[in-house]
Formats: sequence, C-alpha cells, structure tokens
Amino acid sequence: MSIKNPHNLPETAGFKEKLHTEIGTIYFYKKVVVVEAKEGVTLSYSTGFSTLLKGLQITGFRSFIYISNRINSYSVDPNDYKYLNKIPSLKAIAIVSKLDSARQNAMLEKSFSTKDLEIFEDITDAYEWALAILERKKKMLSASENETD
Repeated sequence: MSIKNPHNLPETAGFKEKLHTEIGTIYFYKKVVVVEAKEGVTLSYSTGFSTLLKGLQITGFRSFIYISNRINSYSVDPNDYKYLNKIPSLKAIAIVSKLDSARQNAMLEKSFSTKDLEIFEDITDAYEWALAILERKKKMLSASENETD
C-alpha cells in the first residue's frame, strides 16, 4: 500500500488524509472513509465517539460511505448502529472481509442498520458499490427537489 493510494483504489478515489487513533487507522478519500480497526479493540459509541467527531470534522457535510475494512479481528456493538443511523451525511456502510466468521457477524450487524449496508470480500468492489449508492442518492435528491419546484 502506497501513501498516495493506500488501498489501490482508482486514482479518482482521491486519497486525502490518514488518521491514526486509539481504535485504528482511518483513511479519508473524496467520497469514502475506510476504517481499519486494531486487533482486539471493541468498537462502540463510547470507544469511537472522539474518532467519529474527528472524522466528521474532516468530511464536513459532504455525503460519504463508510467502508469497514476488517483486516483484523475485533468486536462491534451492533446496538450502536443507532448512532450511525443518525448521521445525515453518512449514506451507507460497506463491510469488507474474506473471513466467513466476520461476514456472518456483518449479517447480524446489517439488521441493526437503517442505512444501506452490504458485505464484500474485496475493497475495490465495496468502493464501486459506494460510488453507485452515492450517485443513486444524488439522483433521488435531485428528483425530489424538482418535484417541489
């Protein structure tokens, strides 16, 4: 992984910034945020709140997709999806893992999310899905604005 393109995503992904936190490393691209949690941590509202605030400061009000790149084993409190569900600029969540156990856990988490949530084996596939979701939501917003004119 190079610093200019740490996940070998297309150059148009526009890598911007890397943030090291107590829970893991966060990579900010133009339209996606990739989170790689540290081995053994527990991700929850209480452990991730300060990281969430830092991330929202960086993304601002721009729409984005959260990609959880699960390269390590860690715990997630699925009840805390209620907080992610309330972030208006977060449009969807992608979970990336090649491990069956992590994918099964992600299926459970999916039932706690009111946002689109999909599971992938490859980060490039998750990124392409993210772009499609953002485009679809942009068109929906544009169509609804035209209806109210």
